[in-house]
Amino acid sequence: MTLFDPPAPLAERLRPRTVHEVVGQTHLLGPGKPLTRVLESGRLGSLILWGPPGVGKTTLARLLAGEVGAHFIPLSAVTAGVKDVREAVTEAERLRARGQRTILFLDEIHRFNKAQQDALLPHVESGLLTLIGATTENPSFEVNPALRSRARTLVLQALSHDETRALLDRALTDERGLRGVTAQPGALDLTARLAEGDARRALSTLEVASTLANPVTPEAITEAFGRHLPQMDKNGEDFFNLISALHKSVRGSHVDASLYWLARMLQGGADPLYVARRIVRMAAEDIGLADPQALRLAIAARDTADFLGSPEGDLALAQAVVYLALAPKSNSVYTAWKRAVSAVQEGETLPVPLHLRNAPTGLMRQQGYGQGYAYYFDDPAGSFRQNYLPDGVHLDLYTPTGEGWEQRVAERWRKLQDAHGEGTQDTGPAS
Repeated sequence: MTLFDPPAPLAERLRPRTVHEVVGQTHLLGPGKPLTRVLESGRLGSLILWGPPGVGKTTLARLLAGEVGAHFIPLSAVTAGVKDVREAVTEAERLRARGQRTILFLDEIHRFNKAQQDALLPHVESGLLTLIGATTENPSFEVNPALRSRARTLVLQALSHDETRALLDRALTDERGLRGVTAQPGALDLTARLAEGDARRALSTLEVASTLANPVTPEAITEAFGRHLPQMDKNGEDFFNLISALHKSVRGSHVDASLYWLARMLQGGADPLYVARRIVRMAAEDIGLADPQALRLAIAARDTADFLGSPEGDLALAQAVVYLALAPKSNSVYTAWKRAVSAVQEGETLPVPLHLRNAPTGLMRQQGYGQGYAYYFDDPAGSFRQNYLPDGVHLDLYTPTGEGWEQRVAERWRKLQDAHGEGTQDTGPAS
C-alpha cells in the first residue's frame, strides 16, 4: 500500500464474503426463510431487492450469484443504458453456450425509464438473464408492472441498533477492519444510533473518527458524523410517508406528533412552501367550518414562511400546525364538495331554472328569463319559496357536523332547510 494505492474504505473491506457473514435481514436469511429456501434449492429466479440505503442490497446480490455459481454483471441505472444491457445480453449468450448462467445486477433500477426496463423483459422472460434489481424506491410505483410480474420483490430492512453495534464491534476485531483501534464506552452506541440502520454510514463514521482519536470517543464520532440530518428522500416514499404522518396527526389532534413530523420534514430538507401548502389544505379539508379562523391562520403562516424564509419562517408553520391540531375538526365542506363534483360528473346535466337566469336583453326577457324571481331583500318569504334547482330535483350534499363554530352553522342550516321546504315551491319560510 502506498500513497497512490490507498486501502479500500472500511465498508468495502468488511463486505461479507458469505451469506453467513451478513448482518441483519434474518427475515430473509434465517432458517426456513425465503432466501434460505431458494439457496437450498439452487433455483434462483429474478428478484427486486427493495430497502433503504446501506442495508446490503448489492452485497446480497453478489453473494447470491456466488452461491449459485452464476456469472455476475453489475450495472448502475444511474450511468448505464440500453447499450449496456445489450452488451450484457451478448455476454450472457456467450456464457450460456458454455453452460453458465448470468445474473445481471441493476443497482437503482428505479432510475431506468419504461423503455429501458422494457428492454430487459424478453431476456428475463427467456431465462437468459436472471435479474436482481436494487432500489430504495417503492417498486409498485417505480418498476414496470410487466417487469415486476417476472421478479419476486423482497423487502430489506434497516439494521437494528444491536445489529449495527455488532457490525461496529466486528470492525474493531476483524483482520480486515481497523487494526489497533479501540473505542471508549458509548462511542459505538452513539454511532449505531446516529446511523439509523445504515451499515455503510456507521462504518464510514467509525473509520473517520478513528483518524481523529484512538481510542475513539463520542466526541470524535460526533465530529466525524457531522450534522445529523434525518433521512428523507425528497422525491421518494419516505417524503410522502412523512407528509401523510403530519396530516393524519393534525387530523387526529395529536399536537406533539404533529410537531415532530413537521420537524422531520423541515430538518430533512423539505421545501417549507410545499409543507405550507399542505397545511393550508389541512385547514380547508379537516377543520373547515368547525373553526373558520384556521384557514386564515394557515394562509398567514404560508405568507410568513415565504416572507421570512427558513429557519425564521418555520416557526409560523409550527404555530399553524399546533393551532390546527388543537382546533375542532369538520370535513363537512370537503365531503359536500366531493358529493357536488360527483353529482356533476356522474349525474344528468341540470338546466338552470328560468327564474334564476339573468335577462340582460329583451329577447331573453320574452323567453321568460328572470321572470318571477323573488329578490331576497325585497321579498324574503318569496325568496325561500322559490326553487333553486329544477323542479323535482333534490340534492343532499352538505351535512354540518356540529363541531366547534359549525354547531352554530348546523342550527342555522336546519332552519334554512325548514324555510326552503326541502326544495318545494309551495312551502313558505319557517316562522
